[in-house]
Amino acid sequence: MDSCIFEAKLLNPNSMNKIPESELILNSDLSVYHLNLHPHEIADTVINVGDPDRVGMVSAFFQKIELKKQKREFVTHTGTYKGKRITVLSTGIGTDNIDIAYNELDALVNINLKERTIKEDLSSLNLIRIGTSGSLQSDIPIDGFVFSQYGLGLDGLLNFYKLKNTPAEAEMIDAFRKHYPTYGVLPQSYLVRSSEKLEKALGEGMFKGITASCSGFYAPQGRVLRYELAYPDVIDRLTSFEHKGNRLTNFEMETGAMYGLARILGHHCCSINAIVANRISKQHTHKGDETMNALIETVLDRISAM
Repeated sequence: MDSCIFEAKLLNPNSMNKIPESELILNSDLSVYHLNLHPHEIADTVINVGDPDRVGMVSAFFQKIELKKQKREFVTHTGTYKGKRITVLSTGIGTDNIDIAYNELDALVNINLKERTIKEDLSSLNLIRIGTSGSLQSDIPIDGFVFSQYGLGLDGLLNFYKLKNTPAEAEMIDAFRKHYPTYGVLPQSYLVRSSEKLEKALGEGMFKGITASCSGFYAPQGRVLRYELAYPDVIDRLTSFEHKGNRLTNFEMETGAMYGLARILGHHCCSINAIVANRISKQHTHKGDETMNALIETVLDRISAM
């Protein structure tokens, strides 16, 4: 069994308990609160992007668009690409928004919204991030593609959830915690593997490794503007970590939470990033849109073949 869905059955014992209105907030039309969506409006394959404008970049490849919706930073287009029904959803930036988006996507397929009860038969979505990221290794160039085999969370979100690791994950995160101490101040890190099914379908020919998700863009990623870093060795500690051939390839702000919540809720999940900056060589892309369009088309073609 793919490790990303092994916890799904844990939700069934509470399936007859009604979820209070304060815990699952719905709009007056029974759509989920933040995404403003109904169950029939999403496909079983959902591409999530951070930038709301990137939703249109993805759906521009669709042969048919059946739905366009927006509430706050959450823009949703559902349509068809080469016969495959796909939803693309913007989450905005950060793991706090992933917490909202993934819980509400799960509610759309696994909770009877009218009755406020968990369904007896649970469904697994394919949740696929297409994003941008910074490389942490000199040999992973700008405009390259990275498939995140592991999501490493430095943000602390999953510490609020009961997350079960596989033995291999537990060994790796233990090694990382020794390498990257919290000093009693930083959040405890967590780690989850991507869906092996999605890696096989989508990851061929891409750089692979561990993607770290940070709680911010500036100091949490070692950038210095008009301040002094509390932990100036953050980049060195990340780039130097290695465990049984696994290394940190890149960092961004969403993947760790995606993998953790997908594991807990029973969904297949992966994150694929275009490298727009290399933090070791200090380079930044000058053809970001071209690279992103190439990544989008590559991923869509591979999804259509699933």
